[in-house]
Amino acid sequence: MNPRLRHWREAATVLLAAGSGAPARAVRSPLRPFDYEMLLLQRSPRSSFLPSAHVFPGGLLEAADFSADWLGLLPALPRCGLGSVRPSPPGGNRAPLFATDRAGLGSPLPGDVAFRICAIRETFEEAGILLLVSGPGPASDPGPARLLPQHHLPPGPELAEWRRRVQQDPACFLQLCRYLRCVPNIWALHEWGNWLTPVPRAGRGDRRYDTAFYLCCLEERPPHTSQDEQEVTGFHWSTPPEAIELFKSQEIWFAPPQFYELCRLCNFTSLCDLHRFGSDRALEGCERWMPVTLAASDGYIQLLPGDELYPKDPDYTGEKKLFLSTDKKVEELMKEDSKLHRVVIQNLNNLTVHVNIQPKYKHINPLKMDSNIVGSNADCNSRL
Repeated sequence: MNPRLRHWREAATVLLAAGSGAPARAVRSPLRPFDYEMLLLQRSPRSSFLPSAHVFPGGLLEAADFSADWLGLLPALPRCGLGSVRPSPPGGNRAPLFATDRAGLGSPLPGDVAFRICAIRETFEEAGILLLVSGPGPASDPGPARLLPQHHLPPGPELAEWRRRVQQDPACFLQLCRYLRCVPNIWALHEWGNWLTPVPRAGRGDRRYDTAFYLCCLEERPPHTSQDEQEVTGFHWSTPPEAIELFKSQEIWFAPPQFYELCRLCNFTSLCDLHRFGSDRALEGCERWMPVTLAASDGYIQLLPGDELYPKDPDYTGEKKLFLSTDKKVEELMKEDSKLHRVVIQNLNNLTVHVNIQPKYKHINPLKMDSNIVGSNADCNSRL
């Protein structure tokens, strides 16, 4: 882990997609039917961070995720069989989370290996889903991943006991992998993004996370899922547009990064197309995004890199105590500005993404989703 960090805690999360196991499901929208669903977990109302919110599975990085003992299970370094990431393009901004020299910090594992282990471990802890693969190396099948067959797993009560042990001590996850003669399927997780918690406004707490977002596509229908009744009190498998409909109708709630990513996933109605895009695009890397909040007279705007109003020198640490505000209304600001990359927040369940800039690292812009789930909001969007 990075001891130089003062303001953030490092974390990893996984956008977990699974085939619906049935004919593609139509949604109430002009979009084509979707043949996959995404996993959303409901955080405990007692949580000090995003209580009751629906999130993608994931959590904090632990020292055990960097353990040298993983080297006895994984392929040889430098990247344990992961594909190479191309150098950052001119004008690019490779996320420090991924670019940091972990060996220089004394870590035996590269950061992009440890972060994947973290995301896989947390998915087991929170949802009971094991993203493992038999053998010491990556699967040869380039398509969506497959879970271990049921006969390869211990009986339900024994697996539940392993889950409890891992929750209490993350180092037990490596013991579980040894016991099953398996390894975390780090090759099924593809680098997707990096979100940094915005600087909190006065009285909003000071917990901030530097989070790696990965994409993982499963060939099978949604696997058996169970909340741990500690950090997670419920779960929901749904297509991206269905999740957004539930959000708009106030049946569930999620934070702006989850809303943004679900709108981006709406570009892909096919699991195979999503997997192909994610695995190919991951070779480009990604940039770090820290939303900067602008308070308008009738709502809030979270500005993202590339937006016309995004600060040239963002206050990453919050030490400057600079908070943007204006007497103008949101509608006025939208008419005045030409380069948009922002999330407009009218209230907790009324968010809209506006983006018309070209995405970096060959990524794709989200679709603009309103209560009727309508089409693209950016000329530069592409459809597979």
